[in-house]
Amino acid sequence: MEMTYRYKDVEITWLGHDAYLIKKDKTIYIDPYKISSGPPADIVLITHDHFDHLSLDDLKKITTDKTTIVAAKNCEHELKKLGKGNVKYVSPGDSLQVEGVQVKAVHAYNVNKFREPGKVFHPREYGGVGYVVTVGGVSIYHAGDTDFIPEMKDVKADVALLPVSGTYVMTASEAVEAANVLKPAVAIPMHYGAIVGSERDAEQFKSLYKGETVILRKQG
Repeated sequence: MEMTYRYKDVEITWLGHDAYLIKKDKTIYIDPYKISSGPPADIVLITHDHFDHLSLDDLKKITTDKTTIVAAKNCEHELKKLGKGNVKYVSPGDSLQVEGVQVKAVHAYNVNKFREPGKVFHPREYGGVGYVVTVGGVSIYHAGDTDFIPEMKDVKADVALLPVSGTYVMTASEAVEAANVLKPAVAIPMHYGAIVGSERDAEQFKSLYKGETVILRKQG
């Protein structure tokens, strides 16, 4: 089991939980959390403001004054404390070019994961996002913290990074439903091994999904 998967000439490294490092011409992090120090970030994408996705301690390890941070609007109150980097806030549906990298924010929310009756962990109106990042002609979908939602039918990507652990996000079987709609060339399961879930969830996804699945080993 490898830490890094290469799709065409784009390197995708799983840093644990929902955190990824994507490298080609630029160094891109998504939701860095409990990472060791790594190469300085050109771009950081943050899906929402929960502590395991927006971690100032981890951002300080990789950001410089030249880093562009793209984040959901609900991150603003925390990111003001960082004091460095050029921050751009997005809502679902927004698209922007960052240093030649195309970034599109897409919906990410719960429909059947409840913190209490009638209240889901990630409501649609909360404004959490997933991202479709296109670098070097390769499109990568990071779903964020989400269930299988209708908006996924409009997402097109070569590689899909999908949560599989349940509780706060899709279960493995729900992630298979999503993958069947997304039809990526490759699916990579995530969101396990830190807060909830284990590699068993990733293996279950792989056993149920008929398409190509790559399970990565956490870096470090």
